Amino acid sequence: MKKVILVAMLLAIMLLALGTTILAVEQKNIMETNTASELITMKEEVKTEKDEYTRKYGSEGFGTTAMILNKIRIYSIPLCFIGIAVGALYQYVLGTRRLDMKQKGFALIIAFITILVICQVLPLIFAIVVRGWRG
Repeated sequence: MKKVILVAMLLAIMLLALGTTILAVEQKNIMETNTASELITMKEEVKTEKDEYTRKYGSEGFGTTAMILNKIRIYSIPLCFIGIAVGALYQYVLGTRRLDMKQKGFALIIAFITILVICQVLPLIFAIVVRGWRG
């Protein structure tokens, strides 16, 4: 009787594994078609954005650089805020017991604020130099 129950459980596990494998393959096929169309639309959007920057700055190199600096400017804000929060955690929570953690937290906060300021000001400086002084 124990062998029959064991064999039945093994068959059930095998059928379950087979079913999940078939579902995963079908889901992968559906996702591949969706992903391909999404990739094509994303590629077209990036190309139009790059063309806009190229037209605005007058050169393909300057346009690409301006687009990259703008992306860095946008994505640096949340990343730096997370870094500042981690630094504050080190300084104010973990630093209450250990002085080295407090100093590490302060150094993290200063570093991420510096990175944030640089990432926010660099596109402005680039735009002033390229569009203003280049003529």
